[in-house]
Amino acid sequence: MEVKQGLVTTKAKVSENFDETVEDMVGLKTVQDHIYVPSRTSRGKIMGITREGHEKLEAGVSLGRKSSFGRKLESPSKIGSHMKKSMSAQCLVDIDELVSINGGRSFSEVESMLSRASSTSLGFSFSLDGVAMLRDDISEAVRLKNNKHENDATSELPTAYEDLDSEIPKKIQVEPTLPISLKFQDLKYKVVVKGRKSSETEKYIVNGVTGSVHPGEVLALMGPSGGGKTTLLNLLSGRVNNNNTSGYITYNDQSYSKLLRQRIGFVLQDDIVFPHLTVKETLTYAALLRLPNKLTKQQKEERAMDIISELGLGRCQDTIIGGAFVRGISGGERKRVCIGNEILLNPSLLFLDEPTSGLDSTTALRIIEILHDIAKAGKTVVTTIHQPSSRLFNKFDKLILMGKGSCLYFGKASEAMLYFSSIGCSPLIAMNPAEFLIDLANGNINDKSIPSELEDKVSLVTQEFQIEERRSSPVDVYEYLVGAYETKVADIEKEKLLKPVVVEDKWDVLGMSNSREWGPSWWEQYSILFWRGLKERRHDYLSCVRVTQVILTAIIVGLLWWKSDASSNIKLQDQARLLFFISVFWGFFPVFTAIFTFPQERAMLAKERSVAMYKLSAYFMARNMSDLPLDLILPIFFLLVVYFMVGLKHSSSAFFLSMLTIFLSIISAQGLGLAIGAAFMDVKKATTLASVIVMTFMLAGGFFVQSVPAFVLWIRYISFNYHTYRLLLKIQYSCSGPGSGSVPCKSPFVKGLELGSGGGEAAALIAMIFVYRFLTYLFLRNMKLRSAA
Repeated sequence: MEVKQGLVTTKAKVSENFDETVEDMVGLKTVQDHIYVPSRTSRGKIMGITREGHEKLEAGVSLGRKSSFGRKLESPSKIGSHMKKSMSAQCLVDIDELVSINGGRSFSEVESMLSRASSTSLGFSFSLDGVAMLRDDISEAVRLKNNKHENDATSELPTAYEDLDSEIPKKIQVEPTLPISLKFQDLKYKVVVKGRKSSETEKYIVNGVTGSVHPGEVLALMGPSGGGKTTLLNLLSGRVNNNNTSGYITYNDQSYSKLLRQRIGFVLQDDIVFPHLTVKETLTYAALLRLPNKLTKQQKEERAMDIISELGLGRCQDTIIGGAFVRGISGGERKRVCIGNEILLNPSLLFLDEPTSGLDSTTALRIIEILHDIAKAGKTVVTTIHQPSSRLFNKFDKLILMGKGSCLYFGKASEAMLYFSSIGCSPLIAMNPAEFLIDLANGNINDKSIPSELEDKVSLVTQEFQIEERRSSPVDVYEYLVGAYETKVADIEKEKLLKPVVVEDKWDVLGMSNSREWGPSWWEQYSILFWRGLKERRHDYLSCVRVTQVILTAIIVGLLWWKSDASSNIKLQDQARLLFFISVFWGFFPVFTAIFTFPQERAMLAKERSVAMYKLSAYFMARNMSDLPLDLILPIFFLLVVYFMVGLKHSSSAFFLSMLTIFLSIISAQGLGLAIGAAFMDVKKATTLASVIVMTFMLAGGFFVQSVPAFVLWIRYISFNYHTYRLLLKIQYSCSGPGSGSVPCKSPFVKGLELGSGGGEAAALIAMIFVYRFLTYLFLRNMKLRSAA
């Protein structure tokens, strides 16, 4: 054996006995008495892992001069330092491969194995000539190897290794599902574009695209921005269905149906998730809402945990997702959460819109590898990609290159460069294949060879019009590529589409025999959505800014009306102004809070409703009910501060009736805000209209104007400020019962209001609560569930 390191060469005579050979190897000072097989946990050396623990972590078997042959072990501390030193010079041997010589491996293979092992060390090389190993020596090696495995079985895994292992995702283990082959031919999609002079022209976003993808394959839709990739993806997934579409799309030679919708997963380009929920909560709620009702709650939660493990999200499962203004998990982890949301249902078809956008190359490669694992489980994966790295490009099975809506290439991704070379387009310098293809789709021929046909065409135009010599324009390149594809590839691919899809007998072609039952019941949906909404929105409702705003306002009000009383008509009117302010504040505040509700959740609502995750009525009821506890916490603190600082009526019944009145005002005002937000789904428009309405209600509230003209008198009766103000006056200055002879009852101000019993005002507020919410539900019902893309 010969071991080389730099200019130092040490020769050792190879013994006929295997034990002597190993003794010679470990006796070399440059090896520093340690021969081991590295693995992904080799970082454990730096952390001082003990020899027993380290041996268990290695993929092969670790041999040491003292530990391997029954000699006394060194102390863990010495071994730790010893292992650190041995990093500078390591001799790698795989005993599993050496032992397997007994199974018929030649010594030339042994030499090759040792050479491979040495290539991973720091400058070592092995030369094995004329080595002879006796069968008895091999048996001894097997015995030593088995003893070492028995000892390792009783040792414990170091904590450091467990942490490292938790970061490594498992292979995607997905149960079998209905395999679906996707075919599409002459697919076109047009939009009507309005001109300057009211003229309308038609523009094709997708123009005659043909292709197919089968289970186990990953199809990439690649092209420049505006090339029609996302539109084509939406067409294939059934998310676009109108009269502007032509061509054929089949799924196992059948057309799209509602039963197929639950077999399709779609990951949007934008990560639409709740920012304040953790990874575990996000996937668990999705599992509870989407998985079949035949599964128990525990089984659904276990399914969510399996997805977390498969996607390598275990380390961040208790971290919130985060968003633009909330710090959370990384972009790659957020994208994996979105993919996990879709593969929960084990879909047959998985569509992804630019899943690698905004990610670094390593994270993007990991996402694509996950998609490959999903495809290998018998799924069909289609994804758009903007400009992948060369490593990503080599991961795709099939490729569609698009430019201006037309198909420039369809086929195997590995054969794309050969195809373009065959039509005269090839890079003149070393270039990323994806970059080369996108340049061609844009008509950029810099650093690329030009086909002779294109050169002849340019020369002919130059001579005919007697103009200066010019280069090929992007339009010329585009027309040439489209023509070449239609001539050489398109007809062949169309013939392939005529072959019928063969589906195993155990699967029904239409998916009827494997159709999923509807998920949870209406009540279960309501319960799940209620708790999800409570966890998500508690951060907004109980934020430090909002709590500080309410408490400071209460303190300021309490100081301004400190220990006021109603002993005179003037002081009584001062207290009445306080009650009016309370009615306005708790009418204004909820309206402008509720306006943002549905515009902000529109993308999430559209996404979840598009896959029939729950019924709209269950969502709407849960949304309203989960807001109630949060809406009523701050008013309680406000009234506790104001009521006793100001010195309002000292009676428990008066306090609780005042609290109930404010609650009714908040809920009715919130209903108005929800209705305005749902009607416009635009925050600017909604806030503008809400400002006008709230100001009108305040002016008609009975404080500023006592005598309102008859033709606008109706505004007063739909104003929650008006009814809240009168109820608060009724509670504080009641003129019925034992206090009918008090100063407030004799006041001309109170007599002029004609307060009455207060039942009409309470009934009006309750009616507003239901009417405004009913209108909100109708607006949501008519909302178009457009894609967020």
